[in-house]
Amino acid sequence: MEFKLVIVEEQDFPQYKRDMQEAFQLGFEKVYGKCDQVILPEKDIDHSINTPGAICYKALVDNEMVGGCIVVIDNETNYNHLHILYVKHNVQSKGVGKMIWDNIEALHPNTKVWETCTPCFEKRNIHFYTNKCGFKITERIDEINEEGFIGDHGEGMYTLKKIY
Repeated sequence: MEFKLVIVEEQDFPQYKRDMQEAFQLGFEKVYGKCDQVILPEKDIDHSINTPGAICYKALVDNEMVGGCIVVIDNETNYNHLHILYVKHNVQSKGVGKMIWDNIEALHPNTKVWETCTPCFEKRNIHFYTNKCGFKITERIDEINEEGFIGDHGEGMYTLKKIY
């Protein structure tokens, strides 16, 4: 298996967004059942993509796009944000998410703090960030934040940080 994490090319964005939305949708529906609401609207993805300092990466296994992430890098403070990390639904539980994260850390070695958030219902995400990647839960938010990320769906969001 050959893994690479590279910058998303313009022609990849339609598939990148669809795969990301599908991964989030199926994760939500696994917990709550079928849902007509779009869990990760394209406007939220676009907000992350267009945030100053944003870098969009795609994960390739044997040259097939299997996931990706959007990070926001602040080279002045080195306080960086992981906005979105996803693995395609049919590739999950194979170590791809950890390979994405390990590569992100290697690509941004000057980071002092990484911050991310995840919905409280996403037990797999919480396990991944805290037990596999070294994040600590620092806050619980019970209302939708001003950035409009996924929303709380009744259970709130956790803010997580990894401090070096």
